[in-house]
Amino acid sequence: MPVRAGLIVTDSKTLKPSHRRMWFAAPLVLLALVLLLALGTWQVKRMYWKEALLADIQQRTQAPAAPLAQIEAMAKSGGDIEYRTVTVSGTFDHAKEQHFFATFQGQTGYYIYTPIRLADGRSIFINRGFVLYDMKDPAKRAEGEVEGLVTVEGLARARLDAKPSSLLPDNEPGKNIYYWKDLLAMAKNAALPPDQVLPFFVDANAAPNPGGWPKGGVTLIDLPNNHLQYAITWYGLALALVIVVGFAYVRGVRNSRE
Repeated sequence: MPVRAGLIVTDSKTLKPSHRRMWFAAPLVLLALVLLLALGTWQVKRMYWKEALLADIQQRTQAPAAPLAQIEAMAKSGGDIEYRTVTVSGTFDHAKEQHFFATFQGQTGYYIYTPIRLADGRSIFINRGFVLYDMKDPAKRAEGEVEGLVTVEGLARARLDAKPSSLLPDNEPGKNIYYWKDLLAMAKNAALPPDQVLPFFVDANAAPNPGGWPKGGVTLIDLPNNHLQYAITWYGLALALVIVVGFAYVRGVRNSRE
């Protein structure tokens, strides 16, 4: 056995096979432990972020409704308009409504996006709410085709610049059916000049429409927050790894003494 400066230097070749495996596995175990702890900590940070986001959304939805001009100015300046309460006054152009395929309360149908003409001649699409699949034809809900000047209160919703997922079907403007909110396509299909359409939507609140259709208040703001469960899972796996490695180490020490 090599000796240097009065110290015994152990050659790795003299280690028992079980000891060699332990030393080789140690860096991998340490790396796995660090990774599991990092994932758990990341989920905790995501949990706090999601809680802050939900609190902010709740505050926005409960705030007094702002005039449309204020929300428009915020959107132009790059501000976040999502879920901000807003009032819109104008006249619905029901002949140009667009149909967004949707499921609401377990039923399949459409969200009705109807442009409302403002006093200055521009338009904004209002998501008036949900109708059943077989009520796509406006003639089947004629009572809900409100005429004259109206005031709608709801939540501002940002437009999408592209299809959010490749799993979604392509929109079918020719059939007046949309699977994602393409504002430009809706405006074109409704024969509205894009520069005369406000660059965001408004989801109408749950105020009832004549005849009961469309049913407003369809905005989904109950965002899932499962980050605590994920964090517990990652931390639990880290603890399990420590326990397993600890048992293996103790058993290896005992075997080496026998």
